[in-house]
Amino acid sequence: MNIDICQYDCYSDLVNIEGVQFCFVHVTFCIPMRTLTQSRQLYYGWIMLVAVSWTEVVSWGILYYAFSVFVAPMQAELGWSAVALTGAYSLALMCMGLAAVPVGRWLDRHGPRALMTAGAILGSLLLVAWSQVTSLWAFYLIMAGIGLAAAAVLYEPAFAIVAVWFRHQRGRALTVLTFFGAWASTVFIPLSGWLTEQVGWRGALLALALILALATTPFHLIFLRRRPADLGLAPDGATELSRTAGSIAPEPTITPRMALRTSGFWWLTIAFASTTFAGVAMTVHLIPYLIERGHAPTFAAMVTGLFGLMSLAGRLLIGPLGDRFPRNWIAAGLIAMQIGGLIVLTLTPTAVGAIVYVALFGAGAGTMTIMRAALMAEQYGAANYATISGAQSLALTGAKTLGPVGAGLLVILLGGYSALLLLLAALLAIGFVAVLQVAAP
Repeated sequence: MNIDICQYDCYSDLVNIEGVQFCFVHVTFCIPMRTLTQSRQLYYGWIMLVAVSWTEVVSWGILYYAFSVFVAPMQAELGWSAVALTGAYSLALMCMGLAAVPVGRWLDRHGPRALMTAGAILGSLLLVAWSQVTSLWAFYLIMAGIGLAAAAVLYEPAFAIVAVWFRHQRGRALTVLTFFGAWASTVFIPLSGWLTEQVGWRGALLALALILALATTPFHLIFLRRRPADLGLAPDGATELSRTAGSIAPEPTITPRMALRTSGFWWLTIAFASTTFAGVAMTVHLIPYLIERGHAPTFAAMVTGLFGLMSLAGRLLIGPLGDRFPRNWIAAGLIAMQIGGLIVLTLTPTAVGAIVYVALFGAGAGTMTIMRAALMAEQYGAANYATISGAQSLALTGAKTLGPVGAGLLVILLGGYSALLLLLAALLAIGFVAVLQVAAP
């Protein structure tokens, strides 16, 4: 049998006599259990978070960002049009979105270890197949598979890990995760370009396949665990004793069906869909707009490149505010920053105006990634987080897919980029109102 002598852990060794643990030490040497746990042993959630943050850099860099490097050399060798090539990329994004719900269900029921390990292996094998491709139909099949692999290893499963393993420190954990992830394009686009110059695009894909396999699969297999309770812990590293004693209040446990029936879910979906559409549209059309306004192509590319840096700054400086203030207020402020950036860009066609735009819009859009994950976990709890978030991701896939094409059509219909920017600001205003409708959990 097990007998608790006291609710303190001690510096001395425990003596076990016939299943009963005795702690022989003077009381002045005892400290609270939670304090000792935090001082002596690093919470495993942080170890796992660092591991998955590293794999996110590699996975995002190779499965998402590197594609842009291979468009030109594939077009030159195979004679396929840019439309055909980017169509395959759109198919990958669509498959990634369609897989979000089944991926979420798996994560809620079984955890991330097997899924992310299998996703990394599948992605590596598909990169090898891509390096040998000679027909367009085969390329489309490969890109559809890469979309499924990406769904298994990118942010959705990583956010599910944070939702399950962290609660009071969830905002900080999301900041760490997305800070690492923001370096993916900075590292892997130049690396992919250099590899292409050295060994050609086919050889570069083989090299990236090897990097993806070696730099992600072992980390997923070795470090990932399903939930803190498997290690006798509660979220944030509290002990089971602290949790059962009532010092940690339980989070809401809401089923996916219940979540879909709440107005809050749909208000959040409207808010994030508006920011997704505007962000994707501006990513594609910012350079053409700046060139149309008379700026040099090099300046336009430089301003666009600052987006990632501003995104990082926003996540570091604004993201932690969600732990102090209501997160829907912070999200509304981030949307307001994006609206302000678009208005400045429209009314001030100067270099200063472009830089102010990218500072406001980049920081706002980049930090919304954190706010979405934190708000969904806060509203619906960790038990079914991945399935509920996956359902929302499916809805956001439409906004992400329609963004580039829809914005291009609007430019034609509205007679120029200035009207598009003002329309995007109006769309974001709807998102601003929507996120403020979400009640506190």
